[in-house]
Amino acid sequence: MYSGDIKRRNPVGQLQQGVPTQEQSDEFHAFDPYAPNPLKPAFQQQQHQQYVNYSREHPSHRNTSIWREYSSNKYIRFYQQNDYILIPAVLTLLSFWTRFRDIKAADYVVWDEAHFGKFGSYYIKGDFYFDVHPPLGKMLVGLSGALAGYNGSFPFESGATYPDINYGFMRIFNAFFGAIMVPFAYFTAQELKMSRTACVFAAVLVLCDNAYLTISRFILLDSMLLAATCFVLFCHTKFRNERHDPFSLDWWLWLAMTGVAIGVVSSIKWVGLFVTALVGLYTIEELWDLFGDLSMPKTTYLKHWVARAACLIALPFAVYVASFAAHFAILRNSGTGDAQMSSLFQAGLRGNQFSSNPLEVAFGSKVTIKNTGYGGGLLHSHVQTYPEGSGQQQVTCYHHKDSNNNWIIKRPYGGSLDFDDIQILHNGDSVRLVHESTGRNLHSHRVKSPITTSQWEVSCYGGDDISDPNDEWVVEVVDEQSSLPRNGIVRSLSTTFRLRHKMLGCLLTAENTNLPQWGFRQVETFCDQRNRTSSAYSIWNVEQHWNDKLPPGGDNVYKPRFWKDFWHLNVAMMTSNNALIPDPDKEDVLASNPSQWPLLAVGLRMCGWGDDKVKYYLLGNPLGWWFSTLSIGVFMGTLGFYVIRRQRKFQDISPGEWENFQYVGKTLVGGWILHYLPFCIMGRVTYLHHYFPALYFTLLLLSFTLDHFLNRPRVNARVRTIVWSVLFTSIVATFLFFWDVSYGIRGPAAPQMNKRQWRAAWNIIDDHKPNTFI
Repeated sequence: MYSGDIKRRNPVGQLQQGVPTQEQSDEFHAFDPYAPNPLKPAFQQQQHQQYVNYSREHPSHRNTSIWREYSSNKYIRFYQQNDYILIPAVLTLLSFWTRFRDIKAADYVVWDEAHFGKFGSYYIKGDFYFDVHPPLGKMLVGLSGALAGYNGSFPFESGATYPDINYGFMRIFNAFFGAIMVPFAYFTAQELKMSRTACVFAAVLVLCDNAYLTISRFILLDSMLLAATCFVLFCHTKFRNERHDPFSLDWWLWLAMTGVAIGVVSSIKWVGLFVTALVGLYTIEELWDLFGDLSMPKTTYLKHWVARAACLIALPFAVYVASFAAHFAILRNSGTGDAQMSSLFQAGLRGNQFSSNPLEVAFGSKVTIKNTGYGGGLLHSHVQTYPEGSGQQQVTCYHHKDSNNNWIIKRPYGGSLDFDDIQILHNGDSVRLVHESTGRNLHSHRVKSPITTSQWEVSCYGGDDISDPNDEWVVEVVDEQSSLPRNGIVRSLSTTFRLRHKMLGCLLTAENTNLPQWGFRQVETFCDQRNRTSSAYSIWNVEQHWNDKLPPGGDNVYKPRFWKDFWHLNVAMMTSNNALIPDPDKEDVLASNPSQWPLLAVGLRMCGWGDDKVKYYLLGNPLGWWFSTLSIGVFMGTLGFYVIRRQRKFQDISPGEWENFQYVGKTLVGGWILHYLPFCIMGRVTYLHHYFPALYFTLLLLSFTLDHFLNRPRVNARVRTIVWSVLFTSIVATFLFFWDVSYGIRGPAAPQMNKRQWRAAWNIIDDHKPNTFI
């Protein structure tokens, strides 16, 4: 440590005095990867020069690898000359061994393999499905199945024993992504300017985290998401370290790779948007700093904007869109997810019966009616009644196809029930919609809707013999989405229309608000008094259409549009994601509160807990989790200490080290905040594995913080060695102590795991869930 006046930044554009000689510059540049470049901003040149001068004055702070002495023993010398390759290689081999070891031990479907294995099957068969996550990770699961020779026929029911399929290969495929996290951690720590020991420690923290190990060994998306998050952070740090050489080949390479990585992580799960935000915030700060460099030509500054817009916005978006284009191209058959998409999209899938739909809708036709809102369902009713309000038969929107979605279009009460003479439905016609299964009429009245209480309830009431004017609806044609004339005729699939209540003047609407359990969590349907004629949730179309008196329409009329389908699917995913809220009528024993994650207050049973099963418990390395959480407070306290000291004109660390210290704080603490806090404020149900991306940032932060304190000149080398040795030993020993939670608990859990019950809420032994928040 030294004290004195802070070396202030020179005026922008003015070079600092005391430029080194050519010999001195060459000596310093030999170990400095960020040598001066005439294209870099003037203030960055000044900061760099400060680091040059400081390193010359304090040789102990230099990277001394160029003055290294080698052993006379050829084997030791070989290691010394190649340790930069051998160390990460050994760590990587250990990572692959731990992830692949005994991976087929559980010969049954474990945890969410029931979901993602099934999604992979859909890609192999080409059947369209719907899920709340983007498609890239699930396409990779499908690819693993195809490479394993799997034909997509296994239903992946939870707990079911695998038949004669190569599920081991599919798990190994996923485990590969978990394994590459370890070298990513090592090289990212290197880019963050940690010592070699700290880089190894960062990799060991990832290698020996039992939670990362466990979740990597099954057919899940989490290993892919984690690997992609590591990839983004690595590319970002590589690009940041090229900042003194803008527009060079390496600068462009790592900027583009950062963009590709952002596109990949966002195409696996939307959690990837959190690390995207981290890169975005850094980019904004960097462009703001460049804006303050008055010596930079405006054209150069504009090039910085264009480069980042192209590589960090356009390129990730292209990767994201490409994943959906592949998704639509592969899933060409009608499947379980049809109802989430528009009717015109469904018409383009093979295996549906839409080509047999009569084109023009008439009185007497039997139809299903689809809401055009994003993620909109089919108008539905069932025999169950509202528990409050009118007590009449419930009307909802439902995303699965069954006979309770069928309605018959009839004339208003008192009109003819004879449909031998075909009367095509037109704009402005009044209709009764009769529920086929129960014979009751679609109805509304001045009774509050159960959830959206400011609007009127929609129910089913009466029938052909009992009816009133509240059963009548007026058809208002909105648009014709085919090449056919816009003449007010209602056609199946392509004509959109509103249904306005004839007496109340309100519009039949479904806004994707879910009813409670008494409504089977289906979508509330109500009559909207606000007259929002442009709202997609108040607009409908006929999807399926049956009428023996009309000819089939064929399939040449319907032309799906990619961008509309892309947007529709993304909004439907977002809507469904937001609907994943805790159900007050049920207890989810797997769910946990975000406050429980940083100190590992909970674990998660990934399967049934019978004595005859190999059992897996999702639990991190306790010491790694606890120390990494503690490192956040230690780092922030140290940052505050330095800020106060610098304000008092003390400079405890070199300008280059201070700049790197701030960057690491913004990146690692910021990354943890961006990946953790959103789960604390969102209403959706949360699970322990949602913390895993945030954990990665704290593990790196722990390594950096330890390295920062242990590599101070006042720390004795022997003390440093002892501390590192204790830390390495503790992490590895704890990992081995909890070995069985990752590789399978065989037989009764209690005798084996009794001493591993370190926290009350860990239900390794007893099936209990204490209300623990930290």
